Amino acid sequence: MTLPDLRDITVEYAIRMCGGNHIGNDILILDEIANIPLPREPRRIQCLLLALCTKGSGRYVVDSVEHNVVAGDLIIINQGRVIYDCTVSPDCRGMGIIISYDFFNETIKSVHELSQLFLFARTHPVFSLPAEKASFIRNTLTCMNQKIDDPNNHFRREMMQSMFLSMVYEVSNVIYNVQSQKDERNTRAEEIFTKFILLVENNFRSERRVSWYSEQLCISPKYLSETVKNVSKRTPNEWIDAYVTMELRMLLRNTQHSIKQIAQSLNFSNQSFLGKYFKEHVGMSPSEYRRS
Repeated sequence: MTLPDLRDITVEYAIRMCGGNHIGNDILILDEIANIPLPREPRRIQCLLLALCTKGSGRYVVDSVEHNVVAGDLIIINQGRVIYDCTVSPDCRGMGIIISYDFFNETIKSVHELSQLFLFARTHPVFSLPAEKASFIRNTLTCMNQKIDDPNNHFRREMMQSMFLSMVYEVSNVIYNVQSQKDERNTRAEEIFTKFILLVENNFRSERRVSWYSEQLCISPKYLSETVKNVSKRTPNEWIDAYVTMELRMLLRNTQHSIKQIAQSLNFSNQSFLGKYFKEHVGMSPSEYRRS
């Protein structure tokens, strides 16, 4: 079956569609949740969306699963998810933030525990926040919205990172408490998926073989592939490629390493093979991406 062509939602796309205070194509603050460009037709998210509903209600579908939102709910939609059929009530209010994954990874790069906690958001794109936590998120977003629009502030990007990180800690603490109080255990499939993602996060620079990951989990490659696809709607290869491609983008953008050095650091046999891999997944050569 041929999948429909999905136009990606990026920070740049969101800025173009609804405006708002932003820094480049890395971070956009939306002071009104109704302005978030969530579509009726299928679109793939290629950024991170975090939004807080403070009034009214809404609904949307993520990867074929419908979710309802009411006041006090936090919405987290990760990269790669397909969203559609998004509607909000006339009185819907709230705030949101849309950030690139380069910015997100750069901000939390030294805090490995957050990656595991944010896996929770893959199966819980909407969850209710206690009133004091919702107030903290709203106040932080308001402060970010005030500071981000000051072009004379030389450190405004760093300030955005610090405030965003404090908000991520607050959200992660809520997630941690929910997980700790949960009576029912994760299904076997969810446990395998979580362990697989953590293995990928720690080993994608040196290992891209699904068989290697299945060996670490003591299951067959076929069972791993079926389980990961059922839980996440993506194959193990797609997850591995997503991590490798993101790392390549960050290295090409944020370092002066040569493409040969980058190839060696990610265990590619040679620079030529890296170039073919990158073009297949990104649509341009590493040199073209670096120039752009």
